[in-house]
Amino acid sequence: MKQLFIGILLAVFVCSVNAQTEYIKTTAKLPAHPRLLMLKGEEGILKQKINKDAYWKEIHQSVLAECDEIMGKPLLERIKTGMRLLSVSNECLRRAYFLGYAYRMTGQKKYAARLEKDLLACANFSDWNPSHFLDVGEMTMALAVGYDWLYSYLSPASRETIRTAIIEKGMKASLLKDEAWYQRSENNWNQVCNAGITYGALAVFEDCKEFATDRINLALNSIQKAMGEYVPDGNYPEGPGYWGYGTTFNVFFLAAIEKVFKTDFDLCQKPGFLATGMYSQMQISPTGYNFNFSDNGAKAGFSPAVYWFYSKVKNPALLYMQKYLYETGSKENITKERATIMGIIYGAGSEASLANPEIPSSLMWTGRGRTPIAVMRSGWTPGSNYLAFKAGSAATNHAHMDVGSFIFEADGIRWAYDFGSEDYNRLETRGVTLWSMKKTSQRWDVYKYRTTSHNTLSFNDKPMSVETRANLDDSGNKDGVMYAMSDLSEIYKDQIPGVKRAVSLVDGKYAVIQDQFTTNGQFTKVRSNLLTCADKITKVNDTTALLEKDGKRLFVRVDSPVPVRFYMEKPVPTNTYDTPITKGMFIGFEADLTLNTTQEIKVYLMPGENMNNVKAPYKF
Repeated sequence: MKQLFIGILLAVFVCSVNAQTEYIKTTAKLPAHPRLLMLKGEEGILKQKINKDAYWKEIHQSVLAECDEIMGKPLLERIKTGMRLLSVSNECLRRAYFLGYAYRMTGQKKYAARLEKDLLACANFSDWNPSHFLDVGEMTMALAVGYDWLYSYLSPASRETIRTAIIEKGMKASLLKDEAWYQRSENNWNQVCNAGITYGALAVFEDCKEFATDRINLALNSIQKAMGEYVPDGNYPEGPGYWGYGTTFNVFFLAAIEKVFKTDFDLCQKPGFLATGMYSQMQISPTGYNFNFSDNGAKAGFSPAVYWFYSKVKNPALLYMQKYLYETGSKENITKERATIMGIIYGAGSEASLANPEIPSSLMWTGRGRTPIAVMRSGWTPGSNYLAFKAGSAATNHAHMDVGSFIFEADGIRWAYDFGSEDYNRLETRGVTLWSMKKTSQRWDVYKYRTTSHNTLSFNDKPMSVETRANLDDSGNKDGVMYAMSDLSEIYKDQIPGVKRAVSLVDGKYAVIQDQFTTNGQFTKVRSNLLTCADKITKVNDTTALLEKDGKRLFVRVDSPVPVRFYMEKPVPTNTYDTPITKGMFIGFEADLTLNTTQEIKVYLMPGENMNNVKAPYKF
């Protein structure tokens, strides 16, 4: 009867991709449990490799210590935060990996017994909140990992309860068209949800072969939409923070598929995908912060997915910033990261030693794709100068009106920074229509998302277009100058006939922001903005300001053919739903552009001294 019901659901609701490729069949032979990420008997080999490396041994011990802490925590409950159950799903997944790992690596049944209680508690939830399907994706993976890794320990009754929940509350939820829109998307939802449902299907494969086969084939087809977003250079459109979410689950997916079927069906060969490991590391600045454009948080941390990429490409340069982050704060964060166990399996498993990682040879990285970016640095050690620049579109998932924005670090200070993410729950519970990217969306009323809240340009106090995009039109590294240029004319097409922005790092010493404007006969006021963390700002003269913080200095000098008006403004959100802002200051200038001509304004960002012998390196 159960198989008949599933067959009816498949016939009526299935959302499979047109002309779906059949990668596996119901006759596929899967390994015995445990089969997800680490097969039965592989624990011993992993232990040997962990014990050979002091870093992995320390990480392993930290995980076991955290498992002892989890033992005393309350069981998980179905408590939503706003529209999301995601925090509960996150924690269930963390506990499943941590406690399951501890049981498999030590053989101590106390860890299995505790995990069983959490699995049964979550299995008995009324549902896993399919209206926000990320919650279902992570919860399905959590129960699948627990079911698979504890299979020999669980009683038949517990197996039945957990297996039924995986099928009924996880896999079947993926048949519902409205809730399962992720299958047609290209963003992190696709990666997380396809990974979760696939783990469920792999865990219970022998109990519902037809249904599980269909879900796996669907995911193998669907996830290629998201993997197509890395073309051609490994850029991730949603930025480094969402790279850490979407790509990590994409790696979970690939790792499980390859382990079970001994092939990844050539998915790793998708253009740009294996290059994205280095993309993630290039976004990390010398201070250990990400280039946090759009909805991304600034603080970088331990990245388990990087170790999977290392296992594929064996590039020790992938490990350089990981060692730095581990030694400067990520030791504590490792135990909170639910994907840490994957990092151990593929890091220690591939003997990715953090003892002597290789310093990356490249000081510049550019990437095309949906959100083109350029990153330039004078070096990789703390205190090096760092300039990062983005193009793209405000219509991209999680984007802000931040096309043409940049950040700049020197002497260990992020002088030009970005607010980054807002509190989604705060906005959603106050009724803000947050997830529409249309130009009329209430999203663009949110203070942190506006044009004037970023290190970019505005004209006549109007917002940039959300329906257009800008490419990275030129970039290079020659004669001591790293540079990137984007034609932003489409972004401002209703406000000014032409505008281009180039950013350069000159001799590794100072940055130059160059803007070329082409005007018509209409009045055009330009506003060039910079958000800074400086404690003190002093106007030196009509074209120069001095920024100071922690005993360090940065001079900001404007070279303009028309008079400029410096401004200094505190960020003051205008809506009651905006998160209050207590830090930061805007500094910049306004200028009335000359009519019917092409003109250029240059801004020099000079650490330490107000240099006289500077140059404008880019020729438009």
